Amino acid sequence: MRNLLLITFILFATMAKAQSSFNMNLVYQWNDSSLPPSAAHDNTYNEIWGYENNGREYAIIGSTMGTHIFDVTDVNNVDTVAFIPGKAQGPSIIHRDYDTYQDYLYIVADEGPSSLQIADLSLLPASAPIVYDSDSMIIRSHNIFIDTITGHLYTCGGATNLGFGKLSIFDLNVNPTDPKLLMNCEFDVPNWNSSVGYLHDIYVRGDTAYCNTGNDLQVIDFSNLSVVSFLGSSSNYIHQGYNHSGWLHSSGDYYALADENHGLKVKIFDVSDLNNISLIDTIGSNINDSLSIPHNLIFNGDNLYVSYYFDGLYVFNTSDPNNISLAGFYDTSTRPHQNNVYEGNWGVYPFLSSGKILASDMQEGLFVFDVTFPTGVDEVENSNDFEFVVFPNPTSNYLTITTTLFDEALNYSIIDINGKKVRGGKLTKAQTTIDIKDVVAGFYTISIIGSEGNVVAKKFIKK
Repeated sequence: MRNLLLITFILFATMAKAQSSFNMNLVYQWNDSSLPPSAAHDNTYNEIWGYENNGREYAIIGSTMGTHIFDVTDVNNVDTVAFIPGKAQGPSIIHRDYDTYQDYLYIVADEGPSSLQIADLSLLPASAPIVYDSDSMIIRSHNIFIDTITGHLYTCGGATNLGFGKLSIFDLNVNPTDPKLLMNCEFDVPNWNSSVGYLHDIYVRGDTAYCNTGNDLQVIDFSNLSVVSFLGSSSNYIHQGYNHSGWLHSSGDYYALADENHGLKVKIFDVSDLNNISLIDTIGSNINDSLSIPHNLIFNGDNLYVSYYFDGLYVFNTSDPNNISLAGFYDTSTRPHQNNVYEGNWGVYPFLSSGKILASDMQEGLFVFDVTFPTGVDEVENSNDFEFVVFPNPTSNYLTITTTLFDEALNYSIIDINGKKVRGGKLTKAQTTIDIKDVVAGFYTISIIGSEGNVVAKKFIKK
């Protein structure tokens, strides 16, 4: 027994320190220890974006010093193809943000005497020259979003030449390298300060803007800039905190929202009727119910990619928004959970044609993943075999089970190292969370019995 307990302790210590993953394979990582971290959050790195042209794929990541561009077409031969120095540089820089339109990269920062920079990416991999760098309109911006349907650039927060910037809209149609101001909402929209005010982030599709104000979600129609219309809002919902960022599903029927607070879940809203925006579900990493923090999130198809600061990158399958399941995860961060601290995974870019996933970690830099997400339920409907995932592992309070069998209740048992059953019950959804707060610390096995009597077991550690 003594040797068994020693083995259990060694296994626990190894698993507690190891980076965990599911369905995500790290194929490339980069960081540069010579770059200075910010003075605020010890973050050297910030936003991640991607670009592809002429059959080649590029990763774009921000740092305290500027913008770094990598050719990641061949992950075995990644090449640094360009570095664009920031207008403002150094430990004061926390946030950079990016978007692309046609073959141009738009770059902003939210600290220092910065500017709007525009780089021509069409010449990659040879170079990415700056074709515009000016603070005449945009001095700082917290986030930018380009509605490619209308060719309009939206800037949130920061500062403009008119003073503090809340939301401004620029036209890129005539000349993408010479943006023209269309509207500064603080001055051009009646009662903007009392109805919306500061805007932290925005998602826009065809002039319909989903606005994350920090306080609530506002949906606004900008199709007629002479008469801006408010279409709907959600100002009171569970797990509400600092309304940080969101993304609209391709169907336009539901919207994912992250509140940037310790212990809060990601919300999935039904926005098919903007007069009656309703909450469908809440989802989380289930790593630390008190300290985990969602940051940025993006839909690509039915997969929702969520950056959790300390926990890493999580991907959820939302093909059935009433029955959301885990598709994959990778813990990019080595930082421990702490209250009033924001460190770890910053952002994700999931749109490269090859299927590679790009992610940025505030301390660890650029990550490139190859993924093997489950393709759906149909593949296992006529099979006696099934798989399930147990996470987090190790765990403290809750154990989450994701299984490939969606439609039937399955019996489960939790067995300790002495062979004693300490918990049992039924799994009734594709993803079920089991409360194990009262289970003593140790090494356990959870077994699930399929409809044909076949048993699949996984080991886990209760801290």
